[in-house]
Amino acid sequence: MTSEDKIFLVDDEKVVRLSLKRELQNKNYSVEDFESAKDALSLISEDWQGVIVSDVMMPKMNGLTLMEKVREVDPEIPVILITGQGNIPMAVQAIQNGAYDFLEKPFSTDTLIDAVKRAVEKRRLVMEVRRLQSKIRVQSETKNTIIGKSASIERLRQVISNIADADADILILGETGTGKDLVAQNIHQASKRRNHNFTAINCGAMPENIIESELFGHEAGAFTGADKRRIGKFEHSNKGTVFLDEIESMPLHLQVKLLRVIQEKVIERVGSNESIPLDIRIIAATKTDLKLASEKGLFREDLYYRLNVVQITLAPLRERSEDIPLLFQHLVMDACSRYHQETPPVPTAEYIQELQLRKWEGNIRELKN
Repeated sequence: MTSEDKIFLVDDEKVVRLSLKRELQNKNYSVEDFESAKDALSLISEDWQGVIVSDVMMPKMNGLTLMEKVREVDPEIPVILITGQGNIPMAVQAIQNGAYDFLEKPFSTDTLIDAVKRAVEKRRLVMEVRRLQSKIRVQSETKNTIIGKSASIERLRQVISNIADADADILILGETGTGKDLVAQNIHQASKRRNHNFTAINCGAMPENIIESELFGHEAGAFTGADKRRIGKFEHSNKGTVFLDEIESMPLHLQVKLLRVIQEKVIERVGSNESIPLDIRIIAATKTDLKLASEKGLFREDLYYRLNVVQITLAPLRERSEDIPLLFQHLVMDACSRYHQETPPVPTAEYIQELQLRKWEGNIRELKN
């Protein structure tokens, strides 16, 4: 329960209404009771975070009419109908018309509580999705949004804010698919370097025979096929940020040159002896323990310590399952935008719970796929 969650209980029979109210309050729900459907309806709005539990048979405005009126305000407000004069055709018709659930008296307290709990979770998810959609709409680059409300994500946002303009080089540690590149982009966008280039380089995907030329550039004639001078990634990113993903895959002989770039802020193009001064920030990312790799001779120890000025460790998705509903909806919206599809209805609470219980070894990348 949150302080925003509300239950509106509508029943013209005072004894029944107060009895149900007491049962719900015993489960810590915030309940307002109404004798008249019209009175409850007057307090409903599109941004109301709550659930309606209403009797069907009432004078002036019955529960079915109330449900229709509520759906005109917001079709995603859950309405649970209860009646002592129900039948199967009425129940089927009510569900078809949009009732969240239909309970026939007498029903157990557990049955009511279960229905209310599911309806509250549904409404809460709808409102969270709407807040996310609103947030996304006001941002120019949705792909750069860090989605989540978990403690680890809140800490991450604070760390990014604290270090954005510090100019210290950064090492991001996280499992595959945890969003290391996204964090690097956010650091760049939050920094004073935001108006200059952000260059991402996947050290594991670049062939070893061209990586040196790609990083440092080359002069014309430096090697076979080098017809003209080429500006490398580092030089291209002058005054900006270079993101080195899978840094553990960088060949050892290039690690020496990278160390010089970090320490002296200069590069030399392949085939040249001229030193070119640079003003760049290095953000490196890895999924492995670089300290352990350096002890095994697989990574230069001096480079590890030079990169590890500020370390950011990203939590795997399984450790922040409360973020999955928002992440899932964000990814759905992104996919619908890319493939020109309408956004589907908000998934059921049961489906979201199923997503939250998975291991997600591939983390956000697996969720996206």
